[in-house]
Amino acid sequence: MLYRSLVRPLLWRLDAETAHHLAFGALRSASAIPGAVQMLGGAPKDSSLLTEALGLRFPGPLGLAAGFDKDAVGFEALGDLGFGFVEIGTLTGQPQPGNPRPRLFRLPEDRALLNRMGFNNGGSEAAMPRLAAPRRTIVGVNIGKTKLVAEEDAIADYVLSTKRLGPHADYFVVNVSSPNTPGLRDLQAVEKLRPLLVAVREALDEVAPPRRGLDERGRFASGRGRVPLLVKIAPDLADTDVDAVAELALDLGLDGILATNTTIRRDGLATPKATVEALGAGGLSGAPLRARSAEVLRRLRARVDDRLVLISIGGIASAAEA
Repeated sequence: MLYRSLVRPLLWRLDAETAHHLAFGALRSASAIPGAVQMLGGAPKDSSLLTEALGLRFPGPLGLAAGFDKDAVGFEALGDLGFGFVEIGTLTGQPQPGNPRPRLFRLPEDRALLNRMGFNNGGSEAAMPRLAAPRRTIVGVNIGKTKLVAEEDAIADYVLSTKRLGPHADYFVVNVSSPNTPGLRDLQAVEKLRPLLVAVREALDEVAPPRRGLDERGRFASGRGRVPLLVKIAPDLADTDVDAVAELALDLGLDGILATNTTIRRDGLATPKATVEALGAGGLSGAPLRARSAEVLRRLRARVDDRLVLISIGGIASAAEA
């Protein structure tokens, strides 16, 4: 294949983040030419892959997680490549540059990446017009906390992004699980997560009103036109904390949970320990994440049955692994 024999060796001569920007830019340029992405290897449409969830009809069950298209600049090109949906972001209330470079590293021996990007993005306001435009791709919107915003102001920051982007989202994700924003994972504690999710749900319903509001038990009732709300959790949560988030999601009537974000664990890697330590802090993604991500998924499924939609993330590199 042309990619493996020519393109990949060239990209791997560059640092990982530069290679990402070049490849993504080339894909966006190709998508402007009818049929070009398909010629590059875009997946054909297959009706047997149609998947219904969250009140949506996905052309396929395999999507692209947040982090690749942070600013909603190329989701149509990614959809043309064959993804059943694309989750953009993470977007924050204010634009921010993220952490200093280098901040993205390859671990080829482990088929993994280590990143400490730090939610670099142009801000939720800048993404509004791109998401508001007509589109053919199902797009999830993933939001997080601006780094400089204090924890006591976190809810207002999430609500700001929600009001900007909620009307344009096919589904909406509250990200409280990145390891690269100081204090963010503390928001996964249910006593902090509950008021945050309640505020985001109320903001979503304000800007994209549902047909129904709260049910007789005070939970958010489903209704046509209601933007589905999900929460994204970390793989490093203790099992008891995973259970607590699951119970909270059920109690609030959320639509689903994304499991999982990147991990701060480094055990079991083939890459020499000294090499990994020299790279510094960050979240690990790729093959080493697959086992724990699947473990969290199984635990959630046992806890919630089919009452919530579960989106599994981590270490998927083939159809068989998916």
